[in-house]
Amino acid sequence: MNEFLMTPPAIFMILLAVIGLAMWASRGLSPKGSPTPGKEDPYACGQDVPSGRYQPGYADFFQFAFLFTILDVATLMIGTVVAGGVWLTVLVLGIVVLALIILFRRD
Repeated sequence: MNEFLMTPPAIFMILLAVIGLAMWASRGLSPKGSPTPGKEDPYACGQDVPSGRYQPGYADFFQFAFLFTILDVATLMIGTVVAGGVWLTVLVLGIVVLALIILFRRD
């Protein structure tokens, strides 16, 4: 039975049931009643939020994409470097710090 529970279709069905249960349990949070002005408008600390859509530029996106790429690669390298010891780990961390300084520098 334990082997069956570890197969991808069984895990998918279990997660589907858990998500369905969470959706059923949180149905009380949805807006109810007749539609009134401002009922589904965004709310931010008591101030009205302009209804326009915020469209971030690519510069913000790429900066954080590179940040997560650098951190993921560094984690992979540090996690797999067992034979290199402490010096190789310090070298990888130094390269990561240098890459983050370059990534977040202000011109």
